[in-house]
Formats: sequence, structure tokens, C-alpha cells
Amino acid sequence: MKTAYIEINGRKIGHHFPVYIVAEMSANHSQDFDQAVRLVQKANEVGADAVKLQTYTPDTLTIDVGSDLFRRTEGLWAGLTLYDLYSEAYMPWEWQPELKKVADDIGIDLFSSPFDRTAVDFLEEMDCPAYKVASFEIVDIPLIEYIAGKGKPIIISTGMATPDEIDEAVQVARGAGVSQIALLKCSSVYPAPTEEMNLRTIPHLAESFRLPVGVSDHTLGITVPVVAVALGACIVEKHLTLSRSIPSPDQAFSLEPEEFGKMVEAIRTAEKALGEVRYGINAQDAKSHNFRRSLFVVKNMKAGDIFTEENVRSIRPGYGIHPRYLKDVLGQRAGQDIERGTPISWELICRQ
Repeated sequence: MKTAYIEINGRKIGHHFPVYIVAEMSANHSQDFDQAVRLVQKANEVGADAVKLQTYTPDTLTIDVGSDLFRRTEGLWAGLTLYDLYSEAYMPWEWQPELKKVADDIGIDLFSSPFDRTAVDFLEEMDCPAYKVASFEIVDIPLIEYIAGKGKPIIISTGMATPDEIDEAVQVARGAGVSQIALLKCSSVYPAPTEEMNLRTIPHLAESFRLPVGVSDHTLGITVPVVAVALGACIVEKHLTLSRSIPSPDQAFSLEPEEFGKMVEAIRTAEKALGEVRYGINAQDAKSHNFRRSLFVVKNMKAGDIFTEENVRSIRPGYGIHPRYLKDVLGQRAGQDIERGTPISWELICRQ
């Protein structure tokens, strides 16, 4: 089904356009600016189309409270308060214009997920070409409205959202003036179990909202993004790290550069294989067309002999008349001597 497309830096993203592959840096900079620069460069080297940052501070996301309400109790970050986690993970804002310049210089898109209005204003000054709404922020309707007011393309991760919550976010964005919206299917679990990805949601989202749909993948490995593309995903977002041996809150579910490159290669192969709806012969098939079956004489015949199942068969190759005419040929007489291995043509049949 054909849906709308969005456009980032002149690149059309949607049905029948190449998959847009986003390398999510998240916390994998490990508070090291040079490492962040290398991640941007490496994302470009391994074939990503864009790098995505996150623009927040601990104080724009939460407050410094040690109660159990603000503490992770399970998973990768068990025991950490939200404030401590975001203090470790956030990227200093002063780095981000510099990283944008690095990305511009090497020809890779760079944009970010803002988490409050001050982040949106900051990213506007950077002239980011698009915005990403994180899955947990899909319910922050005032934030989505403010982002949409900038008129840039918006990519929204759906995460745990219900269809009604997705619709509300989309309608608010449209009402605030943005016309280019894409959705990402994702699981808001880190790392995400493969069995909880439910990728069949991708075509359903596209059908329901008539928008480009992709996947934000937090599973381990590269299988899920490739399957998502086969199901119609036109955007793939995946975390990139220089090495999972480098301490980072996100390293456990991030791909190393070699793995990311293999994912890109597999996606490009998959989208080529998907092609389009087509039946019949294409340019390559034409070379094999004559290996189809057709009617041949399989025993020497004299003029006047009757065509029977003993001397006529449907065999390869395809130089004789179509096998559908076998019943029409049987019972007819040969109009001339016919050597075994001769493809049958109508000219060889004596019409009575």
C-alpha cells in the first residue's frame, strides 16, 4: 500500500524509496567528545543515512529524588535513580552544534530527540532538519505540539502507545502545522526480547494512519530490522557503539560498527529483493524462458503417422507449441517425416 513520504535534507523517505537508516548515538558517547565525533564518522563509514542524538539534561527529564518512585528496580539500570541514570547518559549540549558541523562536512544527516521546549529551541538554532519524539514522550502532547510548530518533519516512536494515543499525537502534530510525520514501531524495553517486537504491527500502522512507518529496534542482532524492512519499514533506527566493551548505559543493546555495516548490507539486499509486484517475464527471466516445457516428437515419425502419447510428450525445452494444445495434437496425422527431438509446430500437422 502506498503511503505518504517525508523528506529530510532532500531525501524522500517512504514507500518505494530506499530505507532510511539511522544510527542512534544515545549514551554511547560515554561523556567523551572525541568518542562522539568518532561515532558520527563511523556511522557514515558503515552506511547509515543519519545520526540521532538526544537533547536533554537530568533536570529537563526528571528531578533529583531518591524515593522508590524515581528508582529503576529491574533491567539494565536496576538500582539507579532516574536522575543518576540521566546524569550518566546525557550529552553536553555544547557538543551538539560541533557534531552537527562534523556530520554536515562528511555528508550525513544529524538530528535529535528533544525532551523539553528549551531543547527544541536549542535544536532550532542548530538548524536540525528533523525531530524525533521518543516513545515515552508520545504522551507529552504539549511537547509534540511545540515541536510540530517548527514545521520540520517529525518521526514518532510509538512504544507502548495505544492506537488512540498514536492518533492523538498525530492529530496534534498536524494541527500545529507539520505535514510530514512518520511512525516507528518499537518496544520500550532495553534490550527488547525478539518475541515482543510484534513486527506485523508495521503494515497495520501504515494502513491505519497512512503514514511512513519504520522500526526503532532495541533487540540484540540484526535480524529484526531486516524482517521489519520486508514488512514495509522505510526507516530503521538502531543504536551504534564503537565497542560494547566501552562502559555505557546503552552498550548492551547496541551494534558495533562491523555489525551495523552488516545490518546495512542486509537491509539493502532485502529492499532490492522486495522489488515491486510483477508477474511474467523480466529481463533476466527471458534468458531461461526456453527451459519451460513444450510439445516435442519423441519417436521418429513418417508422414501420415498419427500423433499419440507414445510419440508426443511435453518436455523441456520450450521451442515447441504450448503443452495446453496436447489434446488438440493427439489423433492428428504428421504432414511429413519428423525426426525424434523435433519441436512440434502447427506446420508439421496435417489438417484434415
